[in-house]
Amino acid sequence: MNITLYLLTVLIWGTTWIALKLQLGEVAIPVSIVYRFGLAALIIFALLMATGKLQKVNRRGQLICLAQGLCLFCVNFMCFYTASQWIPTGLVAVVFSTATLWNALNARIFFKQKIARNVVLGGTLGLMGLACLFWPELAGHSASRETLIGLALTLLGTLCFSAGNMLSSLQQKAGLRPLTANAYGMLYGATMLCVYCLLSGTPFGFEWNARYIGSLLYLVIPGSVIGFTAYLTLVGRMGPERAAYCTVLFPVVALNVSAFAEGYQWTAPALMGLVLVMAGNVLVFRKPRVVTPVGAKLA
Repeated sequence: MNITLYLLTVLIWGTTWIALKLQLGEVAIPVSIVYRFGLAALIIFALLMATGKLQKVNRRGQLICLAQGLCLFCVNFMCFYTASQWIPTGLVAVVFSTATLWNALNARIFFKQKIARNVVLGGTLGLMGLACLFWPELAGHSASRETLIGLALTLLGTLCFSAGNMLSSLQQKAGLRPLTANAYGMLYGATMLCVYCLLSGTPFGFEWNARYIGSLLYLVIPGSVIGFTAYLTLVGRMGPERAAYCTVLFPVVALNVSAFAEGYQWTAPALMGLVLVMAGNVLVFRKPRVVTPVGAKLA
């Protein structure tokens, strides 16, 4: 089951980059995010109510859902969308992939979980692989003021994503399933951005064409309803540090999609990077060897 959820998350989030790019246009960034998570929240609520699986959430749970909505469905996406206007999306993906290490560190700080050696080694290999994959882009990008702002926003978005992972893990330990938490979190995130748009005078425009509507529907259903549910279920099952390795692997899928849709050219460093990412993947999922004392076999 974990492998199925993992592959589903990687394939979906590895292809949402193209849809995100198609969303950029006449519609303001926060408005597009409001449409995405507002619609996703309505769909999840409708499904849960129709099946009788909507859980009751107490005041503490609602406050955590509010914080989760701020981190996972509001601030981080504002950061990533805005940063992508100033730095290449490949560079955004590289920084976002550090979520693996941030999750391991935050799990240690907040939940006192020991950081497994294989997780650290696997995450490090994955990041080295991504550096190889995007090396031409990294080496050729000048460190302008906009670049530094873009990198800072991407890092802030990644930290918010990691904080949302911790909150989801906390909710699941309290018995709140990801679908219910996501429904409230997406509703809160969309509402906060909606209020921001109203206060800032941002117009609620819409593009009535196949490009915008098609990309929006893809981001709403596979990208949000299915993708976030699958990923946060993994957070509950495997722990945030191991689940976050999806963020290291899905840029590889994004590159293959880019090769087909945008003419991305594979190079020798890129292929080496792919090998390192796969090796890191194996390390993260390898179970530690349990050494049985000699005397235990005779007991």
